[in-house]
Amino acid sequence: MGVGGVSNVAFESFVEEAQPLRKPPWIRSGVPSGGAVRELRGLLRDLDLHTVCESANCPNLAECWSHRTATLMLLGDVCTRSCGFCSVTTGRPPQLDSDEPERVADAAHRMGLQHVVLTSVNRDDLPDGGAAIFAETIHATRRRLPDCTIEVLVPDFQGNWDALQRVTDAAPDILNHNVETVPRLYPRVRPQAKFERSLEALHRSKEAGLVTKSGFMLGLGEEAPEVAELMTKLTEISVKILTIGQYLQPTPAHLPVHTYVTPAEFARIAENGRLMGFDHVESGPFVRSSYHAWEHARHVLTPRE
Repeated sequence: MGVGGVSNVAFESFVEEAQPLRKPPWIRSGVPSGGAVRELRGLLRDLDLHTVCESANCPNLAECWSHRTATLMLLGDVCTRSCGFCSVTTGRPPQLDSDEPERVADAAHRMGLQHVVLTSVNRDDLPDGGAAIFAETIHATRRRLPDCTIEVLVPDFQGNWDALQRVTDAAPDILNHNVETVPRLYPRVRPQAKFERSLEALHRSKEAGLVTKSGFMLGLGEEAPEVAELMTKLTEISVKILTIGQYLQPTPAHLPVHTYVTPAEFARIAENGRLMGFDHVESGPFVRSSYHAWEHARHVLTPRE
């Protein structure tokens, strides 16, 4: 038996020797087009807002925007970190925009969202990492859409747990913090992050009474037993929702893809996740943390009074 009582057999070895790889036939995504996409893009431009969908070159943009769903990004679109997998611009961010929470709430209202996903760039330049803006946006969205559910995808706040508490005190329905990869790969994938710090953020959020969610990528050079161990660590801190997707190299300057994982392998890992105790596992080549987020919420959350 493998880690956590789950057989390692189901975690087939999907690591191959690193080499330039062609995208396999199952790696396909739609081109962002159509009336709904143009309408949503226009709305976001009018309100001077950003989405992680565009900033991170998400392969699901066409599908999600066609269904009028988007992950709204707070604190601008310039990140203070330089993760090896991420296409969000790195640099010196602009000053805080105090009107942003109300504009985000307005966008969510005009889009008629029933499940709102809020995320942000890392703002290590701010004492609270942007926690106050998260909290204000949650409150503003609740005022405009009292019946919606709210999910936040937060950074680690550099271990500033008072900042994290400010977010959890605002009572989002789901708190997501992605571990992104196995601990061994952190130095090259997430050099400014710490695996144990990410686990602590999730643990503290669970202790605050929130439903917690996390996710990671495959294809960066991780090994099957490491994936099993990572999933076990997440179950040990009662993470309820797990997302697993294929790493896709944004530009030649980013980390190369080590291997492409087949849809069948993603399905096997998802089944292991369910056996390990996750309430919901979304696993597939194009899965990203906010993909089908409204369905995750529906599966896990108790209907709100």
